Amino acid sequence: MVVTIRKAERKDCPSMMQLVEELAEFEKAPPGTITVTLEHFEESGFGPQPVWWAFVAEVEGAIIGFALYYIRYSTWKGQRMYLEDLIVTEAYRGKGIGGLLFDKLVEETKDRQFTGMVWQVLEWNEPAIGFYKKQGALLDPEWVNCILDV
Repeated sequence: MVVTIRKAERKDCPSMMQLVEELAEFEKAPPGTITVTLEHFEESGFGPQPVWWAFVAEVEGAIIGFALYYIRYSTWKGQRMYLEDLIVTEAYRGKGIGGLLFDKLVEETKDRQFTGMVWQVLEWNEPAIGFYKKQGALLDPEWVNCILDV
């Protein structure tokens, strides 16, 4: 199996959105939780002022995973990569593809001179927690997520 990791392109967005749907199902999100449209997703990543960037994992022309990030600013640390999602379709999990995507994110963090990378993981998602610990991540139980939908 040959896996290609490359920068996402606008044409990848429909496949990426399918993976987002798969993630929502895995996380048992209620129907209607995903409200972003494909058009908004595309414009946000590939319009005149992109707010996110991504790498995709591709096998034989099919997108089987992606890692999407944006820039977070910390008044203590400066610019940091915020990893919004790292998704590998179920059939390809456990084959090292997540590690390839993660390695590419670390490389991008260094290339763009960010001061680090931060993200969230659901406390019940033991496979993901194990994966991130294997990558050398520190899990910080001190901070509480705050959300305001408007």
